[in-house]
Amino acid sequence: MSIKRIDVGSRMSGAVIHGNTVYLAGQVGEGESVTDQCKSSLAEVDRLLAASGSSKSKILQTIIYLSDIADFAEMNAVWEGWIDPANPPARATSEAKLAAPKYKVEFIVTAALD
Repeated sequence: MSIKRIDVGSRMSGAVIHGNTVYLAGQVGEGESVTDQCKSSLAEVDRLLAASGSSKSKILQTIIYLSDIADFAEMNAVWEGWIDPANPPARATSEAKLAAPKYKVEFIVTAALD
């Protein structure tokens, strides 16, 4: 099987397609609040999925890291407004120290191709 890389950088690719699956790099967003960062991150997930030939209705699994688990409800409010309610993915959420102190949330997405 071939491997296709999207948004290739010196350190990583934004997405990698192998077979009928697309793997997105962890997505962090801009903004001061968890809500703003979630919206920004999920917009980038949408963009990368579209560039890969997929969509949020095809997400298989999402792993979410929060820098503070106390932000769980705020993140969920954005998540629940964003996901395809007819096709919710498997999901795990945990607290973790993220790459930089300014980041509050990170989404790691695996999806099927359309």
